Amino acid sequence: MITAKTRNVVVVGAQWGDEGKGKLVDWLTESAQGVVRFQGGHNAGHTLVINGVRTALHLVPSGIMRSGVKCYIGNGVVLSAAKLFEEIEALEKAGVELRSRLRVSEACPLILPFHAALDVAREAARKKGGQAIIGTTGRGIGPAYEDKIARRALRVQDLKYPERFAGKLHELLDLHNHVLVTYLGSAAFDFGPTLAPYMAAGKVLFEPVFEEAMRHAKLLKPMMADVSRELNEAHFKGANLLFEGAQGTLLDVDHGTYPYVTSSNCVAGNAAAGAGVGPGLLHYILGITKAYCTRVGGGPFPTELQWEVPGTPGYHMSTVGFETGVTTGRSRRCGWFDGALLKRSAQVNGLSGLCITKLDVLDGLKELKLCTGYQLDGQLTEILPMGADDIERCTAVYETMAGWSESTVGVTQFDKLPTNARLYLQRIEQVTGVPIHMVSTGPDREQTIVLRHPYLAD
Repeated sequence: MITAKTRNVVVVGAQWGDEGKGKLVDWLTESAQGVVRFQGGHNAGHTLVINGVRTALHLVPSGIMRSGVKCYIGNGVVLSAAKLFEEIEALEKAGVELRSRLRVSEACPLILPFHAALDVAREAARKKGGQAIIGTTGRGIGPAYEDKIARRALRVQDLKYPERFAGKLHELLDLHNHVLVTYLGSAAFDFGPTLAPYMAAGKVLFEPVFEEAMRHAKLLKPMMADVSRELNEAHFKGANLLFEGAQGTLLDVDHGTYPYVTSSNCVAGNAAAGAGVGPGLLHYILGITKAYCTRVGGGPFPTELQWEVPGTPGYHMSTVGFETGVTTGRSRRCGWFDGALLKRSAQVNGLSGLCITKLDVLDGLKELKLCTGYQLDGQLTEILPMGADDIERCTAVYETMAGWSESTVGVTQFDKLPTNARLYLQRIEQVTGVPIHMVSTGPDREQTIVLRHPYLAD
């Protein structure tokens, strides 16, 4: 256990998500008394491997695997109560006690079946019309955030008042069913077995949605909390807090590869707004990045390789790295490390340090390439442009470095790494301008090199 003055750490993905944040949050929780999820929904997925046992989490903060640690779902999260209780029940079957340690903000907007129906119908309509799909998970995240911004969302606190909840639900169904049927032609789409119990003729029905929500209300009530107040009280009583981001910086709705982004702010600054603490309580920002790059779904990817072709570096990354989405099951696109992308992440997050994950996946590659910038319309740029249209026109500029044949799996000391692996990491520091404070050499929490502990770093 690290002992130091009260300190709070924010963990964010520095690429397009799937960087391995779950493992690092779990590892850092040894030094924290509270872990906070501050944005996104169950479109995120973190995989933890502890003593060889793999656990997938989507809404519950990764710190739940440490007994005695309190976990908070902040107001910036859009919450599917159905998926939350699925996850709780699975964890309880695995022997994890969590209901007494999990606190859910009453200000969380709820994700309800009509949000998922809208999500699915929009992607289907885009595809039918010959447009490029966004590549959403179809879980209703975007539509739920739309209701929040339009100030019409049903929130967790509304579950305490059945009549109020019913009235708002009728209004939302009138609006969203009109869009589903009249604008999107939803009666022609197959919504699958998950949504089928809530729907008829392309419309979402009131009764099954309301009845399920009231069942969830009884289960959720003991966990409802003023999370902002509890976090501030915990901090001033001396607790170390860990703020856990979902997705990645380049999926941020403002700073990512728009419009191929998620519907929330994934950057470190949103930890304050999404949890209800002042920005002065965010002391250290840890950016998590793979030793290469991956992306799920549509959108530009300047360093993308032919990751489906056997015998290529991209295929090596895909297969050795088991690059399949935790939440979606979709294969991740793979490519070389992008230093210009990391410069953008460092800028918008104010990164204090980096953790490089999956270094071991590069074992055995004879040659590595590292992107240091792009050619864009005949000009050299050393930082990722804003927005998908400009990024689509970028051609990556690479440096070539020697790879290594030795195994890095499970190495826990920097000087025990192969010489070329150390040189590769040092060049990443030089290109991105951010110091590397941690390196992950395998999925288990113990397979970690610590150069500077985030809870002790200046």
